[in-house]
Amino acid sequence: MTALASGSTAVLLIHGLGGTAYDVGVLQKALRNAGAATHVPTLPGHGTRPEDLIHMPAEAWLETLTQTYEQLAAEHDAVHIAGMCMGALLALVLAHRVRHGIARPHDRLALLATPIHIDGWSTPWYRDLRHVVYRIPGMAARMRVEEDEPFGIKNPLLRRIIKAKLARGDSFHYPWVPLACIRQVDRLRRWALAGAPETQCQTLVIHSREDELTSLRSAETLQATLPHARSVVLENSYHMICVDNDRDQVAAEVLGFFGFDPAAARRKSPAAAD
Repeated sequence: MTALASGSTAVLLIHGLGGTAYDVGVLQKALRNAGAATHVPTLPGHGTRPEDLIHMPAEAWLETLTQTYEQLAAEHDAVHIAGMCMGALLALVLAHRVRHGIARPHDRLALLATPIHIDGWSTPWYRDLRHVVYRIPGMAARMRVEEDEPFGIKNPLLRRIIKAKLARGDSFHYPWVPLACIRQVDRLRRWALAGAPETQCQTLVIHSREDELTSLRSAETLQATLPHARSVVLENSYHMICVDNDRDQVAAEVLGFFGFDPAAARRKSPAAAD
C-alpha cells in the first residue's frame, strides 16, 4: 500500500463471504470520486478457489484487516470502515478491537446487510440444523453451501448477468462455500453481538426490507445494541445492496455519513455492468 498525503481520508471496505471487491459494487468508485483513498483487501482464502476456505479461521481475516487498518491509520488523519454481509460482521468486530472512533472521534463505521440473524425469507427451515452438523467430525468440511437463486439480487437483468458469470466460473464470487466457513461466520456473529455495546463510533446501519438472507431483525438488533447508531431501510433490493436496485442510495447514504458529497454517488451511466 502506498503512503498518501497527511490529512487525507481513507475508507477500508470489507467484502463478504466467498466474494471480492465486486461485493461493494459502485460504492468504491463513488468514494474515490469523492476524494477518498479506498482499500478493499482480498481476505485470506478468497479470490482463488472455494476449497481454500475449508480450514480458514475467522482470526485470519481479522488479522489481515487489523494490519490494513493500522497501516491506514498511520497514513491518514481519518479512516472509515464499511463492510458488506460477512464483511459487516468483520467491520464491527474490527471496530471494537481497535477502539475505532475513540482516539479519533470523526472515524465512522458503516454496516451493510449485516447477518446478525440468518433468518431471511429464502433461508431453509432446517438452517439451524447446521449447528448439529458442526459437531460431526469432518462433516462441515465436506458439505457445500451453493450459491443459488436469487443470488441476493432483485433486479432481473443483474440476476441473469450474475447467474451467467457464476456458470462461466468467473472469479468475482465463489459458486459455493464449505459449511465449515459458515461456522466461522457464526463465530463472527457472536463476537459482533458481544462487542457491539462497547463500540463507541458513530455507526450507519443499512438493510433491505426484502433481504432474503437476513431479515430486518438484524438491523433492529444493531440499532438497539450499538450506542451511536442510525438505520436506513431500503425498499427495492434483496441482500446485495451495493449491487442491486438501491445501489445509488446506498452509496449516497454512506458518502454523506462519511462526510463526503453524496452527489459523487451519481453514476455517469445506468449500465448494469458497473
